[in-house]
Amino acid sequence: MRADRLVQALLLLQGRESLTAAELAAELEVSVPTARRDLEALLAAGVPLYPQPGRGGGWRLIGGARTDLTGLTGPEATALFLQLVRAGGGSDAATRARRKVVQALPASFRAAAERIAATTVVGPDWGAAPGEPEPAEAGLLQQAIADERLVSFVYGAERRTVEMVPLVVGRRGRRWYLMAAPLRPGTETADAARLRTYRVDRMGDVRALRTPGRAPEGFVPGEAWDATVTEMEARRGAASATVSVALHAVAPLCSRFGVHARVIEEGDERSIVEVRAQSDEALAEQLAGWASVARVLAPASVKRALADLGAQLLAAYGSEGTARVR
Repeated sequence: MRADRLVQALLLLQGRESLTAAELAAELEVSVPTARRDLEALLAAGVPLYPQPGRGGGWRLIGGARTDLTGLTGPEATALFLQLVRAGGGSDAATRARRKVVQALPASFRAAAERIAATTVVGPDWGAAPGEPEPAEAGLLQQAIADERLVSFVYGAERRTVEMVPLVVGRRGRRWYLMAAPLRPGTETADAARLRTYRVDRMGDVRALRTPGRAPEGFVPGEAWDATVTEMEARRGAASATVSVALHAVAPLCSRFGVHARVIEEGDERSIVEVRAQSDEALAEQLAGWASVARVLAPASVKRALADLGAQLLAAYGSEGTARVR
């Protein structure tokens, strides 16, 4: 698990004058490119490292081989902890790694680190491209949670500016979300009764403010996130279709639909898959790109929605296609 490796790499660096990527790879039993990426991740997180090229070179901790985590600044400690949260999610190994780092941090940074761990939810990444980066806004929001500050951002078609207390940053599939609430009047505490969920990719001009903003007493981030996800999935899964899918395309299609796909019958050449979305039209739009490998068996309403979509595409682009054939 990468989160555990990052901690091990840091501990190895603390105990040696220098360490090459090849030496680290041998210690961690990974490839040299993987070890190099881990070192670069620590550097990006703000750990005071520098690479020294040439014979006898390697990666070193600035300030000497025995520098420990108490040498990190607040932002550096937060960045390192965010790397661990993103790398390992909620696995047991990642949880153990985070506990080690929390214990090694100065007491003044521990509360912020624990807030990050409690309020960051990294779910399965169905539909995400390999190595797809996390949006920069997510890191800013997580930092604001660590610092207990309000954030402002522009949202919606009307581009209105919103000021909220960030409470949870989470990923579902390839999408990142913010759960937030406004301040209760006259307090520095969020009003959990007015909790809202925002898509991070639709947020603009995200800024952390100086105004304090804290979670309300008794707020449990994991429970709030689970309740919101359940509600979202219920809305998104209102319509369903049964689809015959070529065997080689079953896994990619299920990855694309995520929790809204399940194999209900396996075959030698094709499998029957149930997919769900918020409407027949949404199902048609998502299935149109799979027409060469997936055929809708039922219901008729989704077939009609696909036919209507095809007619629209033919009307818009049919003459261009005919011209190219000629």
